[in-house]
Amino acid sequence: MPGSTGLPVGAEAPAVTATLVTPDGDERDVPLAELYADKPFLLSFYTADFSPDCIEEWCSFRDLDWFASGDHVRVVGASKSGPSLHRKFIDTLDLTFPMYADTNLELAAAFEVKYRTLGLFQRSRRSCFLIDTDGTVRYRWVGDHWLDPTRATPPVGEIHDDVMEILGESEPETFGF
Repeated sequence: MPGSTGLPVGAEAPAVTATLVTPDGDERDVPLAELYADKPFLLSFYTADFSPDCIEEWCSFRDLDWFASGDHVRVVGASKSGPSLHRKFIDTLDLTFPMYADTNLELAAAFEVKYRTLGLFQRSRRSCFLIDTDGTVRYRWVGDHWLDPTRATPPVGEIHDDVMEILGESEPETFGF
């Protein structure tokens, strides 16, 4: 399959800065290192706001309370969608997650998941990376749909279980972003 399969487990997270849109509507350039400074985070690349598969994916993240309120890890989205569309997406789906506006796919390229869909449109592969407080990739899931890896949907429940096992946690606690 053409394209990269993402940063490997054990790799250092890239020093990249992108525009982050928060659930309260703030929008500012935030380096990745700022997100993992105090707790691990799961960076989830997805295709675009309001595509049916992405709505399903983010509702799954939202409905699994651990991702919305876990003290052990935060969830952050990243797609090619711009900041204003991210704000609408967050508000419409009542999400509690910040979203990177990776409009030029610099973040996707840094994580080696930039992909040309069906050979035509550049996007990021659907993928998830757990970054620990040392800036190390501790877990990754990269979509491998036979026709187009942007069509693969992350198995949110399995990712949750894997991340909890990696972090050595059994019960989530709450936090505020």
